[in-house]
Amino acid sequence: MPEGLITVAYIVSGVLFILSLRGLSNQETAKRGNLYGAAGMIIAVLATILGGRVGSLGTLMLVMLVGGGIGLFAARRVAMTAMPELVAILHSFVGAAAVLVGIVSHLESAHISGTELLIHEIEIVLGVFIGAYTFTGSVIAFLKLRGSIGGKPLTLPFRHYLDLSLVLISVLFGVWFVNGAAEEQLMYLLFIIGIAGLLGIHMIMGIGGADMPVVVSMLNSYSGWAAASAGFMLSNDLLIITGALVGSSGAILSYIMCRGMNRSFISVIAGGFGVAEGTVAVVSKEDEGKEAQATSAEETADYLRSAKQVIVVPGYGMAVAQAQHIVHEITKNLRNGNVSVKFAIHPVAGRLPGHMNVLLAEANLPYDIVFEMDEINSEFKATDVVLVIGANDIVNPGALDDESSPIFGMPVLEVWDAKTVIVLKRTMATGYSGVGNPLYFRGNTWMLFGDAKESLNKVSALLN
Repeated sequence: MPEGLITVAYIVSGVLFILSLRGLSNQETAKRGNLYGAAGMIIAVLATILGGRVGSLGTLMLVMLVGGGIGLFAARRVAMTAMPELVAILHSFVGAAAVLVGIVSHLESAHISGTELLIHEIEIVLGVFIGAYTFTGSVIAFLKLRGSIGGKPLTLPFRHYLDLSLVLISVLFGVWFVNGAAEEQLMYLLFIIGIAGLLGIHMIMGIGGADMPVVVSMLNSYSGWAAASAGFMLSNDLLIITGALVGSSGAILSYIMCRGMNRSFISVIAGGFGVAEGTVAVVSKEDEGKEAQATSAEETADYLRSAKQVIVVPGYGMAVAQAQHIVHEITKNLRNGNVSVKFAIHPVAGRLPGHMNVLLAEANLPYDIVFEMDEINSEFKATDVVLVIGANDIVNPGALDDESSPIFGMPVLEVWDAKTVIVLKRTMATGYSGVGNPLYFRGNTWMLFGDAKESLNKVSALLN
């Protein structure tokens, strides 16, 4: 294929990737955005294969078939509740690829000299450092999200100084790599990879469960920069463009997530926020001696049936119970009975950016009744019933009125302003951040204990 045609193909792919990101920014256009992205990737792969730079086409096709088969198998088998950890582990593959590309690029750089070699070696150092950090950090995030590692942060003494020391040591080895003898360079490169990998493990281990949605977004950004660095090493313009798009969009999303939690990006990286998930909630002095009011499916159905406006607040508990489809049935029944039903989505609901939106879309909920926090917070005062399904921190009034709370200052859904709040939870244990919630002890709050899907199935049957 002529070089000019390859360039045109890469430009078309780049435009399709930009359109894909634009489409994914909105629920109504997300499907089209995915199609744009898939089309751009197909064009990019074909242009690369037909570009004449592939050494063994048979080996490449075999590897692509194996990788594609694994991806298809994973996509069909992984439940929506496991999507956050799937995204995290996919980020690790990008990091590992950048490390391998860096090693191979170094081994094949004998024909380069002068300033070009210096620039190439700097690209290699940056690429393997970002890649190794992304790889190990994503693996730790995967294990935390999966529950193999607890959400409690690892807070070693002088941990920030340790992180800074690892970065400085990596810089030192990078300088030695660039200026060192050829026979020693690979050793220095491997040291950089090892140190960056250790840094990734330590820094993500130090981040608590409450910040995991931001961590996933942050690692997404890192994987993009790792891909861009691989593009520089391979002199592939499209890989540079694609990596920059992923890196910058991930960084912007991380900023939006941090703003939604009223936390700075640096404070998230510093870690130390949250305790083990499922611990017994700590009761404040104001709530000491109070008991949560339990309700039943029958009473919940009565509240919903007599309401004029209902707002549903979904959380990770809804994802775990796979209750989104029965929620759709209840919504349909209520709307048929002239009850206004809306959904309130917090920016960090669930354990992945947009997690709740995807679940609701999977259940075919109308997009026009799903609202972001800033759009719907003012409506709670005029709402008869709020149905909180497995959400914890995003409906915690302590974020607004308890300065001692770890999440104080975080914008939340002010559900307690409604006439009646019904919270679906298995127990009174805390959520992923380990922060107790005084909402459960308020006079207008009722707890519907049990599996969310089973409870809502009973409610739905009573509403029919």
